[in-house]
Amino acid sequence: MKYLIETYGCQLNKAESDALEILLKGRGIEKTENPDEADAVILNTCSVRKTAENRIWGRLGFYSAEKRKHGTRIIVTGCMAERLKEDLKKDAPYVDAVIGTNDKASIPDFIVSGSIPSLDHYSFQRSYYQEGAYSSYVPIMNGCNNFCSYCIVPYVRGREVSRPVEDIIEEIKALEEKKVREITLLGQNVNSYSSEYNGSHVDFPTLLEIIVPYMESIEFVRFESPHPKDFSDHLIDVIARERRIASHIHLPMQSGSTRILSLMNRKNTRESFISLVGKMREMIPGLTFSTDVMVGFPTETEEEYEETLSMMDIMGCTEAFMYYFNPREGTRAATMDGQLGDDVKIRRLERLINEQLERQKRIKESMTPFSARVLVTGRSRDDDGMYLGRSEHNDYFVFSSSSSLDDGDIVRVYADELSGNTFRGHRVE
Repeated sequence: MKYLIETYGCQLNKAESDALEILLKGRGIEKTENPDEADAVILNTCSVRKTAENRIWGRLGFYSAEKRKHGTRIIVTGCMAERLKEDLKKDAPYVDAVIGTNDKASIPDFIVSGSIPSLDHYSFQRSYYQEGAYSSYVPIMNGCNNFCSYCIVPYVRGREVSRPVEDIIEEIKALEEKKVREITLLGQNVNSYSSEYNGSHVDFPTLLEIIVPYMESIEFVRFESPHPKDFSDHLIDVIARERRIASHIHLPMQSGSTRILSLMNRKNTRESFISLVGKMREMIPGLTFSTDVMVGFPTETEEEYEETLSMMDIMGCTEAFMYYFNPREGTRAATMDGQLGDDVKIRRLERLINEQLERQKRIKESMTPFSARVLVTGRSRDDDGMYLGRSEHNDYFVFSSSSSLDDGDIVRVYADELSGNTFRGHRVE
């Protein structure tokens, strides 16, 4: 029996697919990349944007044809399955099972026996490691209590639940045995982590302090996605002190306007965000930022849009994830007055993207020449004699080395040129 899995959306979905594959292989079900060979196809879906769901509908059309030819069973899981549930079964009757976010671990049972044990709560898996990988996701919490007015996540992921400290430690130990070099701690609002350990409360910065001493092979520790309102002085201090925690922080801004932030229910202001960025820069050596930013939110004026552009100048991000407001059914923002036309949203997004690309180029050009510790990620497709790598600041490198390297090695690279968005240089022997 063979399965094929396609994963869409966030890093947590990817981690959950990796955990699901461990369970499937444990039941003797083999992986295939060929749709013609698959006895079961699993679509692990996303609902954050309508475009993601549209893509899933297209894939369902493709696999319905596979089902007619080969009898392939089709399983839809993840956030789209959680959001649409019975409607999806009605609109796509050829789908064999619609399995929500909490019940992903029941998929092997369904493939083997046709039963779907239902869980009434989210449960973390023992491992999210993909065999042979030098980098791994480590989910530490799930769900969100913030209810940003544009966001579907609380409705499809549920309320916040944190993974026990003991389980996180055990996974860190297992990843150390596998010689993993990089981990990313995951949660929809990762820095609202809250648990108990040895009779004491553990928040996110305390969790970092607990787990870092278990690391030897693991050199880079990242986390996504934090919320600005939960970014404490304690967390900033831990990042500054612990060399293994990458000083490249994803800090979602969303808007530079206090009024729009209030409509978004973000619970921070322009002024508090600027203060946080300044404090982080002051305390964390070599800090770089990435961010999420949205334009075209209902009633956003040209002046408020300009505030977002100016905030991008203040942050000076080396990368940014930019998009325009896309109403999601069931969220408060979808029915707000003052919806903007697509022409306005597209124009604002295009300018935002163009300015950010120029900004990134200026920042990176000003850095060269320099040296950095780089995680080897492979060989160049264009030149087999050149290696690819990524630094703790998520900068990409192409470089030469006089000796052979393996994926997962960490070496020092001297970069003396910027080509597009990639630094070029050579290994410092």
